Amino acid sequence: MSRTLFKEVTYSLDKIIADIDLGEIALPDIQRPFVWSNSQVRDLFDSMFKGFPVGYFLFWENGIPDGHRQIGVGSKQKVPRLLIVDGQQRLTGLFAVIKGITVVREDFSRELIHIAFRPRDRTFEVSDAAIRKDPEFIPDITRIWSGEVSRNRFVKEFLERLRKSRPVEEADEDELTESIDGLYDLQTYPFTAAELASTVDEERVAEVFVRINSKGKPLNQADFILTLMSVFWDDGRKELESWCRSAHEIPTKAASPYNVFIQPQPDQMLRVSIGLGFRRSRLQHVYSILRGKDLETGEFSDDRRFSQFAVLREAQSYTLDLTNWHEFLKVLLRAGYRSGDMISSQIGLVYSYALFLIGRRDFGVDHSSLREIIARWFFMSALTGRYTSSSETVMQEDLARLAGAKTPKDFVRVLDEVIRSTFTDDFWSINLPGELRTAGARTPSLFGYYAALNLLDARVLFSHLRVAELLDPTHKAKKSALERHHLYPKAYLGSLGLTNRREVNQLANFALVEWPDNLDISDKSPAEYFPTYVAKYRGKNGQELDAMLHWHALPDGWENLEYESFLEIRRKAIAKVICEGYAKLESVADA
Repeated sequence: MSRTLFKEVTYSLDKIIADIDLGEIALPDIQRPFVWSNSQVRDLFDSMFKGFPVGYFLFWENGIPDGHRQIGVGSKQKVPRLLIVDGQQRLTGLFAVIKGITVVREDFSRELIHIAFRPRDRTFEVSDAAIRKDPEFIPDITRIWSGEVSRNRFVKEFLERLRKSRPVEEADEDELTESIDGLYDLQTYPFTAAELASTVDEERVAEVFVRINSKGKPLNQADFILTLMSVFWDDGRKELESWCRSAHEIPTKAASPYNVFIQPQPDQMLRVSIGLGFRRSRLQHVYSILRGKDLETGEFSDDRRFSQFAVLREAQSYTLDLTNWHEFLKVLLRAGYRSGDMISSQIGLVYSYALFLIGRRDFGVDHSSLREIIARWFFMSALTGRYTSSSETVMQEDLARLAGAKTPKDFVRVLDEVIRSTFTDDFWSINLPGELRTAGARTPSLFGYYAALNLLDARVLFSHLRVAELLDPTHKAKKSALERHHLYPKAYLGSLGLTNRREVNQLANFALVEWPDNLDISDKSPAEYFPTYVAKYRGKNGQELDAMLHWHALPDGWENLEYESFLEIRRKAIAKVICEGYAKLESVADA
């Protein structure tokens, strides 16, 4: 048998809590935010009270020698020796209740967890208004460990409150006191921890976690880097989380990162900072670099860690700069995208922001040229799903292409070369029509089509309103202003014996119409409803109708075609419209 990677250590609950207070153990880090329900925390205390085993913790030594310095100013007495890898939810729940501190939820809201205890039958409950009024309960067990009063005084106060509602016999008093003593003594509850040595690298730590905790959130490199930020640069971690929290909240007056495209998570913005600061998308080695580890010798250095964190600090400051962020959001609008509903890949948006910042800071590309090249890049990457598979590998290749670039023109040229090598004649005539052969409601090609309609200033089918106007995310009503209409209605196709949902719901069978028109068309055949609209619009403005039919990829006589022939022709026509939309972006580059 090979040498074990860990040592086994037993902790009492009060020892773990004290070590967290002192900064010996880092909490919370890897699996933030707190996702346990209050009832799960209640059940944890119940199991401990009954003497049941509740699992063990997995810690990892950080490998930094004693006396190391922390970056920035924080409340911790020292940099933690141990990072918690598994058991963070349990430990956060315990720490939050015993110390009476708030936890951060997935929506970035903060909450105090109040657990109640009924000594009579030794029952734990999540505290609510009724329980707080019930004298049989200790409404918040946090108070018993808070040090506000002694244990004896706490018991006397509870019994005095109870006697006001019912008689308490001597035997009852002894039993109730024993129950409360048992609650107080949970501090001595024993936990077993496996401590991984600092020589174990992060890939092996992640493997250990997955093998012992199949239900846990899989760890990735971003998790480990966010952990290091908590340990060595806590202010930076808090700044990142605060920024992301603000991006989730509709602002009142102050400037804010809030937007209609993405509600970013800390790990997403971290990837932007890493891409900008270190020109890396693979985070595998960045973790070791930030620990101050020499990749050749394996030795750690305080000075090396400080210099690398300085790079990250500068990059994060630039990434979270609100002017930079909102200038990038304008790029998405320039590319024809109007809201998060049109974004099929958030990682594609994140990586495009990284390239935007690299072009802005490192290459000094002028404002106008940068917006245009990143708009073209985003349109290309979103339409092709460039970062939907092996995203880190693809982005690393894209970053590597910039290695030899020196000037603003070089930056633009490198990205344009990738775009043009992707948008070949075969892509527009063969690949893209093939991608449109799907019934998926959230596909890159569909949103690329909508973006193209926005770029072409297209009107909604059978309407004088623009597509962009009705795709505006600020429009909120009970009925969507814009609906996807089956050009060949489902019931009509059903009457022809076509009931396969994948065929009926082909993207090429949909067009954007206003909802009243969708209701009016109902289940009529194209040959029945379409001439009515043609006569209506041709009588007002024949040229407008011709443009509308072109934008919506409806060739002459489409309403009389067999369904399969219609789909094949329209897929090619939609691809052509998308190409024309992109040409609107490219024409600025060629001007």
